[in-house]
Amino acid sequence: MPDSDVERIKAAQSLYTRPLLAVYDWLLLGLHCRFIWRCPSHHMLELYNRHVSVNHLDVGVGTGYFLDHCKFPIANPRLALMDLNRNCLEVCGKRLARYKPSIYQKNVLAPIDIDTPGFDSIGMMNLLHCLPGNMKSKGAVFSNLKVLLNPNGVVFGSTFLYGGVQRSPLATFTLYLTNRLGFMTNMEDDLEGLKATLAQHFAHSSVQVIGCVGLFVAS
Repeated sequence: MPDSDVERIKAAQSLYTRPLLAVYDWLLLGLHCRFIWRCPSHHMLELYNRHVSVNHLDVGVGTGYFLDHCKFPIANPRLALMDLNRNCLEVCGKRLARYKPSIYQKNVLAPIDIDTPGFDSIGMMNLLHCLPGNMKSKGAVFSNLKVLLNPNGVVFGSTFLYGGVQRSPLATFTLYLTNRLGFMTNMEDDLEGLKATLAQHFAHSSVQVIGCVGLFVAS
């Protein structure tokens, strides 16, 4: 991995401190999603409710908000959490302790070698825009995760897009600022690029755009 990408990953990870995670749900999933990205987080929760399975891996876990509030098909699903950030894994693991989740600290841009049975669903909510590179290079995430996906399994998630979507002046400024600070890398991410990357890695895929957010499903 290029040194520049390593530095971008470190910068993106540095945002997710304990103090930030304490207000993450209210600030980022609440105010930001509704008023900056124009995609209230209930749309993301609906994506979970439609596609989460009894055998689920979540990647880029944040605080575990969606897993805490979504409707699993059964009361005791098999759940695994994967993230590079230890703070996120600890906060999310504690919040979801009732499910006894397996926890993996991994960089999804690198090949993933874990000894575990496959999963029927993989969620990656608000992850791609934090990864370095352009949309095509970010497709490595799908290659690396597909080895953990069972036949007929589904991958779903969301990402903030810069091109091919309607951006308010506030969204444009926020995207510029977060990219400048290194918290996001998505000034080259556009709707057509997301669709092309999904089509490259999956036989079936679809993208719904709400505000600046691309909500995707692939299998």
